[in-house]
Amino acid sequence: MSAFKKILIANRGEIAVRVMRTARAMGYRTVAVYSRADADAEHVRLADEAVCIGEPLPAQSYLNIDAIVAAARASGADAVHPGYGFLAENAAFAQACRDAGLVFIGPSPEAIVAMGDKAGAKRLMQAAGVPCIPGYQGDDQSTATLAAEAERIGWPVMIKATAGGGGRGMRLVASAGAFADQLQSAQSEALHAFGDATVILERAIVAPRHIEIQVFADRHGHAIHLGERDCSVQRRHQKVIEEAPSPAVDAALRARMGATAVAAAKAIAYEGAGTLEFLLDAQDQYWFMEMNTRLQVEHPVTEAVTGLDLVELQLRVAAGEPLPLTQDDVRITGHAIEVRLCAEDPQQGFLPQSGTLTAWRPSSTLRTEHALRDGAEVPPFYDSMIAKLIASGRTRDEARQRLLAGLRDTVALGLPTNQPLLQRALAHPVFAGGGATTAFIGDHLDALLAADAAADTRAALLAALLLQTGARGWPSPLAHTLPNALRFALDGTVHTARVTPRGAAHFEVVLDDAAPATLALLALPDDGPVRFACNGVAAQAWVVRRGERTDLHFDGRAHRLDDLTHVAVPRADAGGGDGLLRASMNGRVVALLAAEGDTVSAGQPLVTLEAMKMEHVHCAPRAGRVAALHVAVGTQVAARHIVAEIAEA
Repeated sequence: MSAFKKILIANRGEIAVRVMRTARAMGYRTVAVYSRADADAEHVRLADEAVCIGEPLPAQSYLNIDAIVAAARASGADAVHPGYGFLAENAAFAQACRDAGLVFIGPSPEAIVAMGDKAGAKRLMQAAGVPCIPGYQGDDQSTATLAAEAERIGWPVMIKATAGGGGRGMRLVASAGAFADQLQSAQSEALHAFGDATVILERAIVAPRHIEIQVFADRHGHAIHLGERDCSVQRRHQKVIEEAPSPAVDAALRARMGATAVAAAKAIAYEGAGTLEFLLDAQDQYWFMEMNTRLQVEHPVTEAVTGLDLVELQLRVAAGEPLPLTQDDVRITGHAIEVRLCAEDPQQGFLPQSGTLTAWRPSSTLRTEHALRDGAEVPPFYDSMIAKLIASGRTRDEARQRLLAGLRDTVALGLPTNQPLLQRALAHPVFAGGGATTAFIGDHLDALLAADAAADTRAALLAALLLQTGARGWPSPLAHTLPNALRFALDGTVHTARVTPRGAAHFEVVLDDAAPATLALLALPDDGPVRFACNGVAAQAWVVRRGERTDLHFDGRAHRLDDLTHVAVPRADAGGGDGLLRASMNGRVVALLAAEGDTVSAGQPLVTLEAMKMEHVHCAPRAGRVAALHVAVGTQVAARHIVAEIAEA
């Protein structure tokens, strides 16, 4: 008889849906939990049962241990899967499940304490002879002690929150002068994300590879590894692209690193899925960073190259079964690459985005992990990742090309995402050649964000065609050839166009006084697929109209189109320099860095907002006096909300 029958997934979004898929295939019933912000979320719709556990902020819902345990009791669930993030590596949560008689689908509380805390894990690994990065993991968390330890370690230094991951509470500090401010920022972010401001310090290894080893262990003393994943492509210590196997790891190095990881798991009687993370230099020397005592975001690439379902293995191990395979049974076949699609705007400093997804059409050629649909809301309270796209192939380049093509075809409209940056990264010669390190995005950011003038022009021509047909109807009931003057904004850039009909569904378009182009509409421009031709070349796009706003996916990119034809043209001397500081995204105020009446300089930090678990400092738009603060710590604000006013001093 199974050790459990109904599984509560203590998480949200794509990982909750992922766990449900395997749980149902194995015959288990599933229970979703949700905050009030997620009442209509996809993971709630797909579960057999669902229980509301509180308000939108994570501390009031997905981090509320008592509420989750109560939800399990109310629903009759007898097991809990934590997913990743939130409480997945929280020993108190694992202990609370144990105390409530619930099977925790993960390691024991003792193992989480031993390896889930970065400082404790590092001390344990040092005692076991595992190579570790020089650093400080002491109890004294005073600024003076930490600054002194940073000097001892040597610059640059990495500050890391002990309680969590995902880049939260991590800062790279280049010199002593910046240390105090960066420390305060890291501690504040860690406290809000994990409820614990404790940090460790490590010497920063410049431009290494980030290699992690997937381990699995059962309660019968068996432990194996499933090879490595290369997670080197990162931004702000958050992974962007992951792949298996690593282009930098050969069979001998894989065996060495795998043996280290398995030994670590056995040393603490580990049970379930876990990951040992290492930094690898060009001389094949590696250093232990941390152990993640949970399933990883990037587990699908390991599934693709091993043919295993890691969630199924988790459930079998948690039910008391022995691992169904030995180390000799593990085979790494082919290659797999994953990208993380995030609701953020790379062109605006990667600001997180929230709002309504007006259209969602994942490519049928990829494995896409998501919890999305047309009209889905992306709340501002949680992580910015909204989907994972995975491709596999016989070779690395085959997997890369498939992922690049599928990513271009994926339609995600309604709010900005990092989709164009992901395409640029996959196509970049350094990544294509297998040479990307953790410095990849930083070293090549300008190229990854560079404008594509030709693509922008094609999109603007399509925009003019859509506005013309939207305004005139198609086919036009009037057989006239009078030109139509249009004015519109495409992704914030204002264009003018003169569109002249040249026969049934054919138009001459003069964009921004450039040479005329010939466009033809080949299919009705309703919401959904639109077919057209530009200068004789046929193409298609996906279009969603919302009043004066149109969202369109074309040429692998999402665009926002706003019709300004009937909007008054602003005077050249209007706007700007008004001294109003506006919120750059939906978020919560976590710090006020100035008071009303203070004299401030242009660019001086004034307000810190937290959005999608990251902190963003907002600075004075000009020099002057703080005339008004319209927010307080804890205030939830919408994008463009005025948070402060700066008057002349």
